[in-house]
Amino acid sequence: MNRYGLAGVFYASTLLFASGAAHAGVETALSLVPHRAVYDLKLKDLSDRSGIEGMFGRMVYEFTGSACSGFTTNFRFVTKIDTGEEQRVTDQQTTTFENIKARQFRFDTKSFTDEKLDKQVTGEATDAKTNLAISLAKPDKRDVTLTPSQFPTEHMLEVIDHAKQGKRFFEARVFDGSEDGDKTLLTSTVVGAQQQPKADDEEAQLAGEFAKTPYWPVTIAYYNEDAQSDSTPVYRMSFKLYDNGITRDLTMDYGDFVLSGTLSKLEVLGKPAQEKCN
Repeated sequence: MNRYGLAGVFYASTLLFASGAAHAGVETALSLVPHRAVYDLKLKDLSDRSGIEGMFGRMVYEFTGSACSGFTTNFRFVTKIDTGEEQRVTDQQTTTFENIKARQFRFDTKSFTDEKLDKQVTGEATDAKTNLAISLAKPDKRDVTLTPSQFPTEHMLEVIDHAKQGKRFFEARVFDGSEDGDKTLLTSTVVGAQQQPKADDEEAQLAGEFAKTPYWPVTIAYYNEDAQSDSTPVYRMSFKLYDNGITRDLTMDYGDFVLSGTLSKLEVLGKPAQEKCN
């Protein structure tokens, strides 16, 4: 979740990095459930600046692997956009692999418009104590060195850890390989108090056996790495988060327009791995 992570919070000047985050992340990762979630997307709000008259689509998120062997995420985000003058279909397909223990991350993203490939970004990154080393293969081969950052699954695990501890606000720097794969994003996360699902919440029922378990309302705002303290986020996302990593009831705010994502199908692909990492 994470790259698909995005409330009215402002960015503070100091980033908070917990010294035990890596260890805590591995422990929390043992409870993550491999799954495939499908979200139906529709336009929730838009401004006159957006140039959009209508938009709808679908997002598919598949998460597999384990804390010890690493996690693979396959993500597809398809939207049909109506500008009033034309209609076009955008299709983003992303595959990532993240090894939390080794602090390694591989990514491959293909972006299409009307089935024509616009861009492909492929590379890998290693997060060390002193820097984030990125080796890009596409669209061109080059090496980039950035400030140490968290990868998407590690960041989501920190959200869950903070939620369990009752910590309502934290900040972090995240690298997910998006855009051109050569920048990090600064994030501000707000975690609400744990809530019980309501009996008449139809979307919750699609979470199957998890429908009766509590969740946290979470909002994450993403900022460019050179953002000032009063900057507007690039985008923000709000969602309901279970402690096994499953999310639902998404709101994705891109500034000029807002999309909502409703969980329409959830398939559990296995149980959390009961292994202990060496």
